[in-house]
Amino acid sequence: MTSVFVLAGEASGDRIGANLIAGLRRSRPDLSISGVGGDAMEGEGLSSLFPIDDLAVMGYRDVIVRLPLLLWRARQVVSAVMRQQPGVVVLIDAQVFSKVVARSLRKRGYGGAIILYVAPAVWAWGAGRARKLAGIFDEVLSVLPFEPGAMRSLGGPQTAYVGHPALERYPMRPAQPASGPILLLPGSRRGEITRHLPMMAEVAQRLSAHPSVTGFIILSTRSQAARISRMVAQWPIPVSVVVTALDRQSAIEQAIAAVAVSGTVTLELALAGVPHILTYVAEGAQVRMFKRATTRFIGLPNIIAEKEVIPEVLFAHKGEPGKLADAAFALVDAPNELASQAEEFRQIRTLMEKGAPEAPLQDPVERILARI
Repeated sequence: MTSVFVLAGEASGDRIGANLIAGLRRSRPDLSISGVGGDAMEGEGLSSLFPIDDLAVMGYRDVIVRLPLLLWRARQVVSAVMRQQPGVVVLIDAQVFSKVVARSLRKRGYGGAIILYVAPAVWAWGAGRARKLAGIFDEVLSVLPFEPGAMRSLGGPQTAYVGHPALERYPMRPAQPASGPILLLPGSRRGEITRHLPMMAEVAQRLSAHPSVTGFIILSTRSQAARISRMVAQWPIPVSVVVTALDRQSAIEQAIAAVAVSGTVTLELALAGVPHILTYVAEGAQVRMFKRATTRFIGLPNIIAEKEVIPEVLFAHKGEPGKLADAAFALVDAPNELASQAEEFRQIRTLMEKGAPEAPLQDPVERILARI
């Protein structure tokens, strides 16, 4: 029986992995699929090798603190692959962990294809990183339409644009609601939640009296929901914490706006047409790294549009709740800005549904099956 090993390292990769597993099972019911994933992938029948939260780290500090665990999990993955000998290994995002696993598999003599699903931001750092990928990955599946061209020009591995699962999961809303809840998205990693959720308490308190705001909803992973619920129980403003796909979809349809930690979720919001602001509290090492980047933005919608469609409210070392709350209030209180974001999001969605002229949209399932 032919097999595929699929690994995701965080919530956004878990959703991508779930879509991929569903597509593989439809095309090849005989496939045996193993790997590492979270709620979404387990919902598609995957029995995860270990909890996905073990790989969810934020910044260099988290990596250093959890390095022994991460190295142990990498050895587990490599041992499982060498034992099972799948035809293809698909590593979804989790860039550092994925590279460690891929290099170890090459050294151990694994003979199948190794595919990286979600391209690293080599276009932000220069050619050196792209060329290194060519030595360990057979192919990269990108979720941004400009990445195949960038990877080719930088000497990286073969790259195909396969779109983003959010295109299917979150249809563009027909209109911007006149009123509705504010979505708060503090991130999926423990470190992200610790750094950002207290700032969002200030946002909720500031916006609670706005006439267009009907409430506040936090979109959480199942594994972090209990912790988040304990934290927000101390807030003076009532907040709903939702985890199921149906509840997430309903919240996105109703939301007037969102405040989101930088990550894939900002692209999901954009593809659904939800106006939002992006925030991030960076460690010292991350600040120095961002200063070396060749891109002006960190938000995916802004990078795709090549301009600041969504405000980026960024902090070094320590967040400023008042500044974040001011930015959120300014957005909600400006109907023209809400409408302008929604229009820009429609243009981004159109581009992502087709792909770039030099890199049209391809099916990730077909790309993977072609390697078996």
